[in-house]
Amino acid sequence: MVFRKLMAAFGAGVEVDTVLNNSGVRPGEVLRGQVNFRGGGSDYKVEGIFIDLTAVVEVESGDNEHRSTYSFLRQQVAGPFHLPAGAQQSAPFEIPVPWETPISAVGGHPLRGMQLGVSTELALAGSLDKGDLDPLFVSPLPAQDYVLAALDGAGFRFKKADLERGTLRGSRMPFFQEIEYYAGHEYARHFNELELTFIAGPQAMDVILEADKRGGFLTSSHDTYNRFTVRYSDHPGQVEQSLRAGLHAMAQRRGWF
Repeated sequence: MVFRKLMAAFGAGVEVDTVLNNSGVRPGEVLRGQVNFRGGGSDYKVEGIFIDLTAVVEVESGDNEHRSTYSFLRQQVAGPFHLPAGAQQSAPFEIPVPWETPISAVGGHPLRGMQLGVSTELALAGSLDKGDLDPLFVSPLPAQDYVLAALDGAGFRFKKADLERGTLRGSRMPFFQEIEYYAGHEYARHFNELELTFIAGPQAMDVILEADKRGGFLTSSHDTYNRFTVRYSDHPGQVEQSLRAGLHAMAQRRGWF
C-alpha cells in the first residue's frame, strides 16, 4: 500500500491510502473500497473521514469558460474516533453510485473528455485535508449501451464528451453530460453535429438529443431537440426504433422544439 500524507493542524501528519475494490462501476451499483490510515507523531481526535465523488465540469461565465471540480456525492465513512500516534486502522465503505452519474468509460476504455474521481477528506483537529484524486470509471447501463450502439449503427461518429454546469428538467444533478457526435450516413444532410444526454433513474431513463441542423437555400442553421424515454426492460430493437423516430422527427422539424 502507498500511503499519502495529509497534513493536519500544527504540522502533525496522518497518512491515508484509499483502495477501491471496483473502480469500474455502472450507475446504480455500489462502489466498494477501504480507507487505510496511520497516525502521525501525536494522538489525535479524528472528526471524520469522508469520500467525495467528483467530476470536472465546464463552467461558462460571460464570454469566458473554465473548468471546475464539482462534488456530486459526499459520504462519511468513519469517525469520530481517537487515533493514537503511529496507530494503523482501516475503514471499509460502500457507496451507492447515483443513477445520474455520467459515463466515463465505454467498452473498457476511458471516454475522451471525461474526468470523474474519488477523493478522500480527513477532518482532523479542526482542519480539513483533501487527498489525491483516484480515477472513477463509470460504464454505461445496458439501455445506454443500446443507444450508443444504435447511434454507431446509424453512422454517427464520436467527437468528444464533457459536463456542462446546469440542471435539466427531471434531473437532480448540478451539471449534465453531453456526448457529442459528427453526423453520418443519411443524417449528415440534416445535421452537422448531435449532442446526447442521459437522465437516468431506477426504472427508466430520458434520452435528450440536440442537433445543429443544417440550413437550406433560404434558411439558416439552427438547433433542434427531441426527448424520449427508454425503459430498462426495453430490448435493443425497441431502443433503436425510439432513437430513429427521434432523429427522424428532428430532421423533419422546422424551427425550435
